[in-house]
Amino acid sequence: MATKEEILKELAEGVVEYDEDQVKEAAQKALDEGIDPLEAIMDGLAAGMEEVGRLYDSNEYFVPEVLMCADALYAGLDILRPHVPKTNESKGAVVIGTVQGDVHDIGKNLVKMMFDVGGFDVYDLGRDVPLEKFVEEQLRTDSEIVAMSAMMTTTMLGMKKVIQMIKEKNPNVAIMLGGAPVTKDVATLFGADGYAESAGNAVSEAIKMIGRLRELRTQDAQKEAQ
Repeated sequence: MATKEEILKELAEGVVEYDEDQVKEAAQKALDEGIDPLEAIMDGLAAGMEEVGRLYDSNEYFVPEVLMCADALYAGLDILRPHVPKTNESKGAVVIGTVQGDVHDIGKNLVKMMFDVGGFDVYDLGRDVPLEKFVEEQLRTDSEIVAMSAMMTTTMLGMKKVIQMIKEKNPNVAIMLGGAPVTKDVATLFGADGYAESAGNAVSEAIKMIGRLRELRTQDAQKEAQ
């Protein structure tokens, strides 16, 4: 019988080695052994994907490998996610997409997956998203967070416009940026509320942002009541 550590390691390694069969078997094993499915996702699949990120950064892996790793990760997620206990209330809603002119969506998809796992309602606009679409979708869904990703410096500049458009219509929306050229300084300069350098980080950033938003809303309500 495999220990929890061994199963988590099998999940992570299966993702890194883009071995879908290994991931599926390990995911089923995790359920059979009574391992918390969220732990299997975070400490198994997501941990593997973080290693993939490191391999990509050091030029040992390239886009085709990363895509195969993501497929393996999704194969495990399909098995584990239905068993993650649904929290009674959604943590919040997120509009997510890759900005206009940019067709890179690996990072965006990972972040989306983390939001899913974290219990958010996710409205995924996909890639190469027209800038106005972020604004329209936020208004339509009343999402607390808009998460935008860009992989190129040229497309990154579009984020600044979206932030201005959204903040004019609804100053309480939290906007989070991510992607290779985006740094904390750029996010601050553009007027964003948060910045995530990795998918796992995106969820914790988002939870903090929603916390801040809810505080603001409470303060506003208190002011109105006075």
